[in-house]
Amino acid sequence: MTSRLAEVVSDSGISNGLALVFTLHTTTGLFVNERESGLQADVESVLEKMVPPKGSYHHDRIDDNAASHIQSVVLGASLVLPITRGELDLGTWQSVFLAERDGPRTRTLIVKVVGDVS
Repeated sequence: MTSRLAEVVSDSGISNGLALVFTLHTTTGLFVNERESGLQADVESVLEKMVPPKGSYHHDRIDDNAASHIQSVVLGASLVLPITRGELDLGTWQSVFLAERDGPRTRTLIVKVVGDVS
C-alpha cells in the first residue's frame, strides 16, 4: 500500500504538506509499522487476543463479525502522513498497512493531499 500512496503523493504535485488516508469500511483499519512477516503475525495475534473472534458480542446477532468491527476501532480508520520534497516522509522501516479484519473484500480508500505546490 505504501508504494501506491507514494504514487498518489507524487502525482498530486504537492511538495510539502500532508496526506490524509481514510478507509471507507468499518471492518478495516490503518496503521504504520515495519513490513516484517513475524511482526505482522504478532499484530494479528495481539488483535485476536485483545478482541477474540468468538465472544459474547451483541452485534453478532445481526452479522457475525463484531470482533472485526471492534478490532478496526482499536486500529483506527485514518492516518495523516507528512510529505516532504514531494515524497511521503516515512522512516526507513515504516510502511503503511490496511488491516483487513473481515475479508478478503474489495476495499476503497480516500486519499487527500494538501500543502504547498512545487
